Amino acid sequence: MKKLATIILAAGKGVRMKSDKPKVVFEFAGKPMIKRVVETAQKIESDIITIVVGYKKEMIIDIVPKTKKIKFIEQKEQNGTGHAVMVTENVFKDFDGNIFILCGDVPLLRAETLQKMLTKHKETNAACTVLTAIMDDALKYGRIIRKKNGNVLKIIEFKDATENEKLIKEIKTGIYCFDAKNLFSALQKVTNNNQQKEYYLTDTLEILNNDNKLVTSVLLDDMIEASGVNSKEQLNNLEKEYFKNQ
Repeated sequence: MKKLATIILAAGKGVRMKSDKPKVVFEFAGKPMIKRVVETAQKIESDIITIVVGYKKEMIIDIVPKTKKIKFIEQKEQNGTGHAVMVTENVFKDFDGNIFILCGDVPLLRAETLQKMLTKHKETNAACTVLTAIMDDALKYGRIIRKKNGNVLKIIEFKDATENEKLIKEIKTGIYCFDAKNLFSALQKVTNNNQQKEYYLTDTLEILNNDNKLVTSVLLDDMIEASGVNSKEQLNNLEKEYFKNQ
C-alpha cells in the first residue's frame, strides 16, 4: 500500500497581521492555526508530516506536539510556494506514495475533504489532484484553466493572467495531492520567470501535463473550508462564521 505524507507550508511572516508572531501561531477558536492543520493531517493518517518553517520558527516548533512522524524543515529565504516544497526534497528522496500540500493558515479544512481528494486521486491514478472552488467574485486568486476534456491544464496566478482569464470563476485553494515522484521531478523544471520572480508550486501542473500526466480536481462544497487568514480582521470574521455553525 502506498504511503501518505503531508507538507504544511508555514514559513511566512504574515505581514498583514501586524504582529511579531508568525501568522500560523495565532489562535483560531482557542487553538493555534498550525495545530488545527496538523490535527487534520493526523486524521487522514499521514505517515510523515513535514512542516516548512521560516520566520521565528522556534515559536511554531514549540507549539506543535512532538511525535516521530512530524519533521520541521527550514526555508531560509521565502522564494515562493514551489521553493517551500523543494526544501523538503531530502525528506522524501526514498518516499513512494502521495503527498498532500496544505497551508498552515487555513484552519477549517476538513479531513473528509482531503479523503475525498485522495479517493479521486487514487481512482484516476493522477499525478496531481487539485482542490478548487467557485467564487462569484474571484478576486486575486489563481484561476483554474481546464483542457477541452475537463481535466486541469494549469493554474494561472492573478498577476500573470490575461483579462479573459481573470473572468474565470473557478479558483485554486492552495491545497493539492501529488504523487511524490511526479511532484519532485516537476519541481526541478519550475523557473521563477514571472511577475513575482518566485518559484510557483502551481507551475508544476502545466509541467505534468506537458509530460502527459493526469491532473485532476475536486470541487470544494463550502469555500469557508479553504479560507486563509491574512489579517486580524479576517481571523475575527472567520471565527464568527465558525461559531455560527457550531
